[in-house]
Amino acid sequence: MDFDLSEDQKILQTSVREFLDKECPKDKVRELEEDEQGYDTEMWKKMAELEWMGVVFPEEYGGTEGDFIDLMILAEEMGRYILPSPFFSTVVLSSLPILKYGNGEQKEKFLPKIANGKEIWTLALMESSATYEASDVKLRATPEGEAYLLEGAKLFVPYAHVADHLLVVARTSEEEKPEDGITVFIVDLASSTGIEVEVIPTAAHDKQCEVRFDRVKVPRGNVLGDVGRGWDVVNFIIQKGVVLKCAEMLGGAQAVLEMTNDYAKERVQFERPIGSFQAIQHKLADMFTDVEGLRYLVYEAAWKINIGSPSDLLISMAKAKANEVYQRTCIGGIRIHGAIGFTREEDIGLYYLRTKAAEFALGDTGFHKERIATELERS
Repeated sequence: MDFDLSEDQKILQTSVREFLDKECPKDKVRELEEDEQGYDTEMWKKMAELEWMGVVFPEEYGGTEGDFIDLMILAEEMGRYILPSPFFSTVVLSSLPILKYGNGEQKEKFLPKIANGKEIWTLALMESSATYEASDVKLRATPEGEAYLLEGAKLFVPYAHVADHLLVVARTSEEEKPEDGITVFIVDLASSTGIEVEVIPTAAHDKQCEVRFDRVKVPRGNVLGDVGRGWDVVNFIIQKGVVLKCAEMLGGAQAVLEMTNDYAKERVQFERPIGSFQAIQHKLADMFTDVEGLRYLVYEAAWKINIGSPSDLLISMAKAKANEVYQRTCIGGIRIHGAIGFTREEDIGLYYLRTKAAEFALGDTGFHKERIATELERS
């Protein structure tokens, strides 16, 4: 296994970092947290011009035919700068399943618009139970002529308030296995009636929404994949999305480690930099060890996906570890910074507020430890 980036990937990483260093300073992050849209439309256009949205798309759909590692690099750098953006919901949660399960017409219609930044997409999966279990998909899709009627509600739908389309996970039939009878629908927000979207206040200011469906009509041609086999699509989204969310968290943890190490060199107590004290040195050593261990897990999980041999065990190991390491690194960094680290004025505080949101995205620690245990039981 070789986890070293290629020369082209190193160039990509450098260019992304330079762009975000210029376009996404922490004052910009604070500004966008309070902004109604939650992202910068001009920055979004520039990202599209840099071909980030279509990085893994074929050229025929406006992409650059990159691979999963290229996408991982983007996610890691966005996490480093805690970029407020619908990139994850649009590219990771929505375009990847369209690329995998969409028919020719759907790909031709939607992927070029995503690649050029013309449309924002998101995934409506979680409901009131706030889990990622198939048995908790209750939103109903009832057939009516050449369409389905959607009835129910979804929670924690990122950037739904500015989205053009939703991927909605709904139950089309009751089957013996809860994974059966689930279907994924493409819903056009502009042309649909009976949809209400409300932004939910969160500690991370990350624009999560509740979306309510009241007999929303969706054409049968807007089914993504096969009717009743939508859980296959969901598993695909979780598999890819978890690794990229881990990369995002890795980038955040790395940034916290670096800013804490810099602070320890600059902050003077008793006429010495606090980084010269053993207690601080050991805490930094623990943080460094955590982050490097997480890097290995995330890169291996991404590499396995990239070669077409994904490991559910490795993916859940990475997410469980990322949940713990990101939070532990932020807490360690705040302790070294002192009480000021908890404030929104201090950059490290912005990262800490995102640790819980990142943990619950695509499965918390308990969820993934249960999956690890299940995989071990099967082995």
